Amino acid sequence: MRTGAPLSSRPIRLLLPILLVACRSLPPMAERRFDGREAFRHVQAQLAMGPRYPGSPGWEAVQRYIRDHVTQAGWTFEVQPFTAPGISGRNLIARAGRGPGILVGAHYDTRRRADRDPERPQDPVPGANDGASGVAVLLELARVLDRPRLRHEVWLVFFDAEDQGELDGTPWILGSTHFAATMAVTPTAMILVDMVGDADPQFYYERNSDPALREQLWRIAAELRYGAWFIPEPRWALIDDHLPFLQRGIPAVDIVDFDYPMWHTTADTLDRISPATLEAVGRVIERFLEP
Repeated sequence: MRTGAPLSSRPIRLLLPILLVACRSLPPMAERRFDGREAFRHVQAQLAMGPRYPGSPGWEAVQRYIRDHVTQAGWTFEVQPFTAPGISGRNLIARAGRGPGILVGAHYDTRRRADRDPERPQDPVPGANDGASGVAVLLELARVLDRPRLRHEVWLVFFDAEDQGELDGTPWILGSTHFAATMAVTPTAMILVDMVGDADPQFYYERNSDPALREQLWRIAAELRYGAWFIPEPRWALIDDHLPFLQRGIPAVDIVDFDYPMWHTTADTLDRISPATLEAVGRVIERFLEP
């Protein structure tokens, strides 16, 4: 909040036409829709930061980037530090709206070693799909969601230290495990987006996900004509950031395209990402949150 000296009546009269023109130039919030091109630009920006594993310069940069974008969009923002053996992490939380909570999450860290890469297993993973795509969806949701229309308090949670599992004995999903264990308020539902930017998307049912919530989201996808990409058949059972919430009895769903050959390799690069795929995922969640 900024304060300043009161304006005289004359400057107010001079400024009023300018302010009216500026207001007319902005699209009404109700007309905003999730734009895959905007989300893609967030993926580009993250890739330009370099690797974003905990403690790296890119990790610090992406935290500032997330903070700046959600606060500029009018969301409250907080940082939740946590520690685990060998890792100091930070979950990032943005909140808006009123009512029972719904959590939409993604991890923002990238894997520090591409251990599935046959040629460069010691190099860090760029993380275009595995990391940046989910963050991009959440950031674009922060821009387009009509906060006065929300019937829930929406939490956009950017989890840290999801993707360091089995490297030097590090567990998986550290950030979400800490967040779920320390919540003072229990959300009514949790939606996770992970690896949601592949140009050849195949979003099957993840087997650990809550069946009723999963079916509701896939039904919305069919109504929006994304049924060819959201395939209502079970395929993978994954250790991912939705599990700690399911273990607390919270309905949770993992929207993930795990049929991605570049997973945990140095080929997880920007050219693999499609704005159309990001848009499909974003619009499904947008419709769910703004029925």
